[in-house]
Amino acid sequence: MTAGVQPDRFGFLHIDLNSFFASVEQELHPEYRGKPLGVCGTMADTGALIAASYEAKALGINTLTKVGDAKRICPEIILVSGSHTQYSEFSHKIAAAVERCCPVAHTPSIDEMVCQLIGREREPPNARRIAMEIKQAIKDDVGSTLRCSIGMAPNRYLAKIASDMQKPDGLIGLLPSQLPRAIAHLVLRDLPGVGAKTEKRLNAKGITTMEQLLALDRPGMHKLWDSVWGDRLFHWLRGSDTGDDGAPVPTDVQKSLGHSHVLGPEFRSDEGAWSVAHKLLHKASMRLRMEKFYCGSMAVSVKYALTREQSQRMETKKHSSGIQGTSWGMEARFRECQDTLSLLDVLRKTWAKRPQGPEYAKPFFVGVTLKELVPESDHQDGLFGEPDNRNQLSATMDKLNLKYGHSTLHFAGMLPARETAPTRIAFTQIPVQYGADWM
Repeated sequence: MTAGVQPDRFGFLHIDLNSFFASVEQELHPEYRGKPLGVCGTMADTGALIAASYEAKALGINTLTKVGDAKRICPEIILVSGSHTQYSEFSHKIAAAVERCCPVAHTPSIDEMVCQLIGREREPPNARRIAMEIKQAIKDDVGSTLRCSIGMAPNRYLAKIASDMQKPDGLIGLLPSQLPRAIAHLVLRDLPGVGAKTEKRLNAKGITTMEQLLALDRPGMHKLWDSVWGDRLFHWLRGSDTGDDGAPVPTDVQKSLGHSHVLGPEFRSDEGAWSVAHKLLHKASMRLRMEKFYCGSMAVSVKYALTREQSQRMETKKHSSGIQGTSWGMEARFRECQDTLSLLDVLRKTWAKRPQGPEYAKPFFVGVTLKELVPESDHQDGLFGEPDNRNQLSATMDKLNLKYGHSTLHFAGMLPARETAPTRIAFTQIPVQYGADWM
């Protein structure tokens, strides 16, 4: 629906779990309830919190606050290491509770779910009743500390915006008749997809407030973004459920998968970084097969810490860990494959092309991403089949790793890093249990 008067109905509910990781910790540990709590990716003072309880947020401690700063602001803060396994299990339990009230149509991240309303569910009183039932189901089935904010709107984009407008435990509805004036008081950064860089670009073009943005007509929005995204946004912010006028809509088909890791001090060397990169590839290639994909491209990235003197001579960037450094990355393309040995060959050849010199002597971050994913059903085998029965070797390794843990059987290169680079929390990665482990 892109033109004409729209009926005052909701099309989607966006469920946003409030301080999810911190709330899970408070649910599992009653002694933490009502107290400032931070969930850490790493316990080092230079590390950043990946979640904060609402008691901590009231003190000015938020996600991405440095651990050292959190201690300074609140010496009594409870700090815990994040548990991917526990948060994944709770995410699936919550999804089951939501399903009891309304089918889950999309899961954008580990702490978000979207329900699409149909028929009479779209009527405001019925949508509100379903939203309240979802809140109660989460409390009854999962735990009393798990709260969520729910946004109700004609389209997914506005539902996401509405879910952020009242926290914690909020319930906000945006009806077509209220738009766009109901969102005119927001700031540009409240729009999904508008981060610091985009905001800066909009400001440079004379758009500094939401009112200025909403005052633009459709051609103006297209010109502002210089793409069809501006056209879609024009319609979405006014309650339309498409707004693309025939332009291709981004699909939910997965485009890539991978892992990254901030290295511990003992791995901040060429040898240590290589072993961690090997471990990351081992995990990514196993996920590739479990999710039934082949890939045709691999991206490798490394970040290097610099001394103060080196920082003054080079273009640097500050990592979220607080380390000042520079980075290198490279993408390699190859014939579609999914076995670990072939992918390891690619990683080894790519790794050999990393820069050398004193500025690249102290790696502190490694990332490996498999891209250009192709479903197994669409893959075409090569003329001469697979070399050296590599797929069969990977299948045998998977069978043992699924039963005993994903690091049970591996190639020797990752041995030094076997116990490092554990599965970390990735907000946009939907957790899946493969055998004994969540990945």
